[in-house]
Amino acid sequence: MEILNKHPSLIIFDGVCNLCCGSVQFLIKLDKKAIFKFASLQSEAGKTVTNEFQLVPNAMETIIFIKGKQYFTHSDAVLEILWDLGGIWKVVRVFKLIPKLIRNYIYTQIAKRRYAIFGKRTSCLIPNPSLQKRFLL
Repeated sequence: MEILNKHPSLIIFDGVCNLCCGSVQFLIKLDKKAIFKFASLQSEAGKTVTNEFQLVPNAMETIIFIKGKQYFTHSDAVLEILWDLGGIWKVVRVFKLIPKLIRNYIYTQIAKRRYAIFGKRTSCLIPNPSLQKRFLL
C-alpha cells in the first residue's frame, strides 16, 4: 500500500493498447495540476497495485482508477477520472444515470475490440523525460 499512500490518484492502464496510451496522453494534457499518476498494467507498480486489490484475473480488460483507498474499473473509472479533472468534464457525471450494467456492457464491447480497432504496441508506452515523474514503473 506504500504506492497508494504516495500516489492517491493513480490510473493503471494497458501499456500496449494504443487507445489506452492515447487516453493517457489526452489526460496528461488536460491535467494541468498533475493530480494523476500513471502506471501500466505491465509495470511492477501496476502489478503491485492490482495484486493489492485482487484484480489480477481480469485486470487487462479495464482501466483501473485508484482514488485514495477506493478503486474504480470499467465505466466507473472513466467517469471518476473525468469528474476529478473538473471543469467542463464534470458534465459526464450525467452518464451515471445510465444503469451500470449498460455502461459496462458498452465499455466491455469497446475493450474487447480495442486492439483490432486502434492497434497494439509491441512494447509499453515509454514516457518522454519531461513526463517520467508522472509515471510509476
